[in-house]
Amino acid sequence: MTTAGPVDLDADDWTIELPTVADTERLGAALAERLEAGDLVVLSGPLGAGKTALARGIGAGLQVDGPVTSPTFVIARVHRGQRVPLVHVDAYRLGGVEDLDALDLDTDLADAVVVVEWGEGLVERLADQHLLVRLERRDDESRIANGRWRERTA
Repeated sequence: MTTAGPVDLDADDWTIELPTVADTERLGAALAERLEAGDLVVLSGPLGAGKTALARGIGAGLQVDGPVTSPTFVIARVHRGQRVPLVHVDAYRLGGVEDLDALDLDTDLADAVVVVEWGEGLVERLADQHLLVRLERRDDESRIANGRWRERTA
């Protein structure tokens, strides 16, 4: 189901059209209402697909302090705030599982929402389930987001 209107974000699988960056941020804020400490969100998509905009919206929805910006050069940032802390990770420059283990994200998961850009195929083992959001940018600069809750596989 693709829609430009309301979508059931509580469904196991959903797809939504995002005409603007502001719509992507609003989706993030709506997702944040459903997230709690221990949740892992994996953001996938090419450069410019809206991963950081979605993370920024999640941060706004979690009422974190300060701006949520791309953690590309620092790899991970912790944002504290009113509700639940946000750990925002950019896995693009991680060399593999060893680099991931060095971040100690499994410890952060107990007390925070962990959002990982570029983490598909790498971070899923950190939690029993995770929300995978795949973002796609169209030629007209709009985006499509597909979200699916997935169970950890062996």
